[in-house]
Amino acid sequence: MATTAVVIMDVQNGIVQRLGERSAAYLDTVVKVRDAARAAQVRVIYVRVAFRAGAPEISDKNQAFTALAGTGGLLEYSNETQIHERLAPRTDEVVVTKRRVSAFSGSDLDVVLRAMDIDTLVLCGISTSGVVLSTVRQAADLDFKIIVLADACADTDPEVHELLINKVFPRQTLVLDADEWIKQLVI
Repeated sequence: MATTAVVIMDVQNGIVQRLGERSAAYLDTVVKVRDAARAAQVRVIYVRVAFRAGAPEISDKNQAFTALAGTGGLLEYSNETQIHERLAPRTDEVVVTKRRVSAFSGSDLDVVLRAMDIDTLVLCGISTSGVVLSTVRQAADLDFKIIVLADACADTDPEVHELLINKVFPRQTLVLDADEWIKQLVI
């Protein structure tokens, strides 16, 4: 497990709230994963999406983020871009800020992982069709071993989540439930 990292992506205030009544149960699962990783001395890395004032990182050609540029949403120091308080990082845990959908794009995640000699990623995050999908694809191209924790990922569209978890991700990743992965830590 020394070469494994749990990567918790976009579980930040402004995104967790999009899950509505499902947010509490979702956070319970991710906290359980994080706590198990810490107990097993598996590295925990947080990724958040945030932009500088005026959002100079957002091109008017970027359909996904253009609407945010005009609203001042997801600014680096705003409350909505901070990791949710139930998952507050410890001072020895890395927080990566990204500027695009994938955890790798516009961030130093790859540099951090390689410096730590990480070769296996255990992915959790909101949303399955956004950051999780984009990160799975890029991590596969970068030759990481990937595990997606199905119940530690969430999407505003449950049907899309199920399609990705059951049909798309198994082609490139091992898909497990949080409890299945935690059992492997104890063995």
